[in-house]
Amino acid sequence: VCVLGGGRVGSAIAFDLSKNFEVTVVDRESKNIKILEKRFGVKTLTKDLSDSKVVSKTVEEFDAVVDAFPGEIGYKTLKTVVEAGKQMCDVSFFPENPFTLDDVARRKQVTAIVDCGVAPGLSNIAVGYASSLMEKTENVKILVGGLPKNPDNILKYKAPFSPADVIEEYIRPVKCVRNNRVVTLPALSELETIEIPGVGKLEAFNTDGLRTLIHTLPAKNMVEKTLRYPGHAEKMFFLRETGFFSKTLVDVEGVKVKPLDVTAALLFPLWRFEEGERDFTVMEISVEGVKDGENVCYKLSLFDETDDETGMLSMARVTGYTAASILRMLIKGLVNKKGIVPPEQIGMKTELYKTVIEDLKSRGIKIEEGWC
Repeated sequence: VCVLGGGRVGSAIAFDLSKNFEVTVVDRESKNIKILEKRFGVKTLTKDLSDSKVVSKTVEEFDAVVDAFPGEIGYKTLKTVVEAGKQMCDVSFFPENPFTLDDVARRKQVTAIVDCGVAPGLSNIAVGYASSLMEKTENVKILVGGLPKNPDNILKYKAPFSPADVIEEYIRPVKCVRNNRVVTLPALSELETIEIPGVGKLEAFNTDGLRTLIHTLPAKNMVEKTLRYPGHAEKMFFLRETGFFSKTLVDVEGVKVKPLDVTAALLFPLWRFEEGERDFTVMEISVEGVKDGENVCYKLSLFDETDDETGMLSMARVTGYTAASILRMLIKGLVNKKGIVPPEQIGMKTELYKTVIEDLKSRGIKIEEGWC
C-alpha cells in the first residue's frame, strides 16, 4: 500500500494499515517521514509529487493507494492515480467535483473511494446508513469540529490537519440543500450556538462538507456545519471580508504578493500544536425521515481525544482510521463497484457500515447511535 502524504493524517493512515499490510509513505519532507520509519516500521520515499509524472511512476509498483495530500493538489493526484489504474481512497479536501473522473475510473476498472475522512467521509457514511433505513429522507444536519483541548491563543483554535484546508473552510462557497434544491451560501454563514453534552457551548457555521451527498441523496434539506469555540467565526469573517484570505495578487512596494500567503504564514505558527498539546473531535449527526409511514429520526454522536499512548491527535485518528478501514474493505474486495464511489454508498450497505463503526470503536473512538 502506498500512502501519498506523510502529515498528521497520512501518518495515522500508515500506522493503522501497517498492522495488516506492507506500507510505504511518500512525501517531499524526508525529516517527517523518516520518523515514521522508526515509530511504525513503514517504508518511506522522499519525492516531490507536485509533478503528475512522478506520481504516476511512484504508484506503479503498489496494489492500492491512499491520497492524503492537501486539497490544493488533491484532485490532480486523484486523477493521476486513477489514470494509472490503481485502486484507491482519497481524503483530500479538494474543491472539484470528483464525479468528473467517473468515466476514466470505469474505463480503467478502478474503484476510487473519495472523501474518506471525518466530514466529508464518516459523516457521509452515517447519513447513507440512516437513509437506507428509511423510505424517505427529509432533513440531514451534520455538526463536526476538531478543537484544541485548551485554546491558548486569540483565535481559540489550532489546526489538527492541513492549515491550508482549514482556511478553505472559511472561504469556499457552501453547497447545501433547501426544499429539494441545491443552493449556494457563503462559508461562515448562519452562525448558531450549540450545546454539546460533555463539551459545552460551541458555535456552528456553514461549511462545504456535504460534498457528494448533494448528488447522491434525495433529501428535502441538508446542511453541514463546522464547530468552533465561540468568537472564532467572527474573527475569520473579519479576515475574509477585509481581503486577508484573497488569492488575488496585490502590489506591496513593488512586490506582488497574495494576501492569503501572508495571512497563512502568520496564522500557521499560531495554529501549530506543540508537543504534549491535546485536541478533541466531536460530531453530531441527525437524519430525519419516514419509516413505515411514521416520522423518525436517527442520530449518531462521536467523541474522541488525543491518544496518550501514541501522542496522535484525535482528528488525525478519526480521519486516518476511517480511511484505513475503507481501504482494507477495498483491498478485501468488499467494495467492488468501479468508478468514483462516494462514502455514503458504503454506508448504505449495513455490513460495510458496521465494519467501519466497529473498527473505530475498537480503536477507542466513542460512538453512540440509534433512533432518537
